[in-house]
Amino acid sequence: MEKFIRYTGKTVPLMNDNIDTDQIIPKGFLKQVDKAGFGKHLFDEWRFLADGSANPTFILNAPDRKEATILIAGENFGSGSSREHAAWALQDYGFHAVIAGSYSDIFYMNALKNGLLPIKLNHDARSVLSQLPAAEAITIDLPNQEIQTSEARYAFQIDPTWKEKLINGSDDISITLQYEDKIKAYESSMPPYR
Repeated sequence: MEKFIRYTGKTVPLMNDNIDTDQIIPKGFLKQVDKAGFGKHLFDEWRFLADGSANPTFILNAPDRKEATILIAGENFGSGSSREHAAWALQDYGFHAVIAGSYSDIFYMNALKNGLLPIKLNHDARSVLSQLPAAEAITIDLPNQEIQTSEARYAFQIDPTWKEKLINGSDDISITLQYEDKIKAYESSMPPYR
C-alpha cells in the first residue's frame, strides 16, 4: 500500500447524501478480481448517457474537474452492499481521499484497508470545500489530522492505528510479512503430519 502522509490535490463536489456502492460501481461491472480497471466504470450510470457518451451535466465530466483527486460528498457515503470494488473504483479513477459527513461502516473499513483516506467532516466545512474553485488545490496533512486550504484549516479525527498504517503504507499483508521469520520458525518447529 502506498504511504499517505501529506497529499495535495484538487477537489470535486458530489454532495448527494446516501451515495451507495451500486451507484459508485454498478454490479454489472464486478466480474473481475483484479483491482485495476474499475475506474472507467465509476459512477457509470451518472457519468454516461444511455448511448454511452459522457453526460455533460455530471460534474466528473466537467473539463475543469478532470484533475480532481479528492471527492467531497454528503452523508452516508458508501452505503448499500459490502463490495470492496467501490474503494477500488474510486482509487483506480484517481481519488486519494473522500471527504464526507459520514460513511457506511463497511465502506469506511474497505477504504482504509485499500489506502483510500475516508475523512469525516461536518457539513459547514464540506460546504466551504465544495465551493472552492476547480483550480484550487487543498492539502490533507494526515500526521496533523488537518485539511488546509488557502484560507482555512479543518481538523479531522482518525483512529490512531489506521493513521499509523496509512502513514507507513502498511496493509494486512505487509504487517504479516514483518513476522515471516517467526512464522517460518514456528512452522518448522511443528511436528509433521502423519
